[in-house]
Amino acid sequence: MRATFLLLFLLLLSGHAPAPALALPPRPPVRCATGGGCVLSNAYGAWSSDRADCPVSAVAYPASEPEVVAAVARASAAGARVKVVSGFAHTIPKLACPGGGGGGNASTLLISTARLAGVEVDAAARTVTADAGAPLRAVIDAAEARGLSLAAAPYWEGVSVGGLVSTGSHGSSWWGRGGAVHDHVVGLRLVAPAGEADGWATVLPLRRGDELFPAALVSLGLLGVVTKITLSLEPRFKRSITYEYRDDSTIQDDFAAHAARHEFADITWYPSQRTAMYRVDDRAPLSASGDGVNDFIGFQATPIAANAALRALETTLERSKNVRGKCALAAAESAAKRLVGNGLKNNGLLFTGYPVVGYQGKMQTSGSCARSPAADLLGACGWDPRFHGISFYESTAIFSPARFRDFALDVKRLRDAAGAESLCGVDVYNGLLVRFVKASAAHLGQPEDSVVVDFNYYRASDPAGPRLGEDVWEEVEQLAFVKHGARPHWAKNRLVAFAGVQGKYPRWGLFAAAKRRLDPRGLFDSPWSDEVVGGVETDRGDGCALDGRCVCSEDKHCSPGQGYYCRQGLVFAEARVCRYSVSQNQ
Repeated sequence: MRATFLLLFLLLLSGHAPAPALALPPRPPVRCATGGGCVLSNAYGAWSSDRADCPVSAVAYPASEPEVVAAVARASAAGARVKVVSGFAHTIPKLACPGGGGGGNASTLLISTARLAGVEVDAAARTVTADAGAPLRAVIDAAEARGLSLAAAPYWEGVSVGGLVSTGSHGSSWWGRGGAVHDHVVGLRLVAPAGEADGWATVLPLRRGDELFPAALVSLGLLGVVTKITLSLEPRFKRSITYEYRDDSTIQDDFAAHAARHEFADITWYPSQRTAMYRVDDRAPLSASGDGVNDFIGFQATPIAANAALRALETTLERSKNVRGKCALAAAESAAKRLVGNGLKNNGLLFTGYPVVGYQGKMQTSGSCARSPAADLLGACGWDPRFHGISFYESTAIFSPARFRDFALDVKRLRDAAGAESLCGVDVYNGLLVRFVKASAAHLGQPEDSVVVDFNYYRASDPAGPRLGEDVWEEVEQLAFVKHGARPHWAKNRLVAFAGVQGKYPRWGLFAAAKRRLDPRGLFDSPWSDEVVGGVETDRGDGCALDGRCVCSEDKHCSPGQGYYCRQGLVFAEARVCRYSVSQNQ
């Protein structure tokens, strides 16, 4: 008990007490040396495919659509590979890396939308038109200032509008147009490569009903450069949020009713604790009392020293195989979140009780650690790689409702077979976050009303380093993507999640046809994006399963030198996982 309180105290210090008022903003994703040469990295300092920065030959920073056209035309005329990145770069797969760069004869161009950030609200039409690089927070604030609200947004606000739409980012709702932001898009402008007769680049204005519109919505940056996006808005409204804690005995049976009953419902499932937190989240009239704020704990700025200390503590527990310590850490994390309403604040400062009522613009998304002046060095986002903070995998599986029910039951069977303590690793972070998105018109959107499950878990600093419960989380991953046919979120996941991905999206052929039409030379392709959309496993080297680059079929794909061998799953016999054994023959 004393250890639990100590861990709780550490967690409070690392962000669950009032956080620093200001924090160091994230580093820019593109960094160029004085003598020439640039590299691209994501916000976590590690991609899903590898942990190396992406070298690029040249970087363009257009501030207008004509400047984007000029940049694409130059690359098109030269036959150079092109990719696009925002000023945030929170995508985990290496989709934005053009390949080549730093060596050889390959010519590459990276187009940054960091300076392409205008926002214009049309109150009469109830729309907002944003440049692709515009921060989500700027779009929301502009709409709210004109008495309007954006109905859908991802939970993390540190993204650009172009990036979140192009990768299928979402919140949670089965109501109206649903929780995916791209389903609220009414128009966009796309710059695609062209032939010499057309000036090497062309601008395509697309709206709902146009033949290419469903392909351009979730395009993964493979069709060209999106320059502007127009989103539909609604009259401004408030939301009322309450978190209800229940045991998890009926989660597989009541998730659909929960989503049908509450417009912005979600569920956070803590499987090791046999507990689920149900988000009761609905619209409230503007006259409802409250000026609440959603400042999710995990997205608050935390002291830099505490981030490093927390990572060091978790690494020590991992290396010593201290399961009890990991479970105590998970229990402390959950208790701290429950104490402070998971970051909800009734008056913008403190959590005083449920319900928390506030305007949509303050309740739909959060990310205070990402929007602070550079003058203060007290805190940072917990995953900022400059400060040796937390490092984690993020797996996101998208199910049909019926398959989610079966998956949940299988996770419970795995818990029974492996022991509840084997699942503590995910509860240290945010459990299994269950959200809801509707069927989409986008070719690479969801083909049916779906259940989205996100889970984060420890990632070792060494790609050859195993983790506690290695076999359990590999089996959960294979239960989701193999046995139950879940679709991977395009902007998240380890590479193994994308195996066979084209067959999981029924309109993949239509998207591929649009791609051949708009970019027949494959200028917006790269070996890195091919790994994702091709869904073909390429790495079978030693230790490849530990970092999610392969599913093991031989012991060498795990780490026999550290006692991890390739074995079949405990519940899913077809699964192949890296399990710790004191002897190879066990």
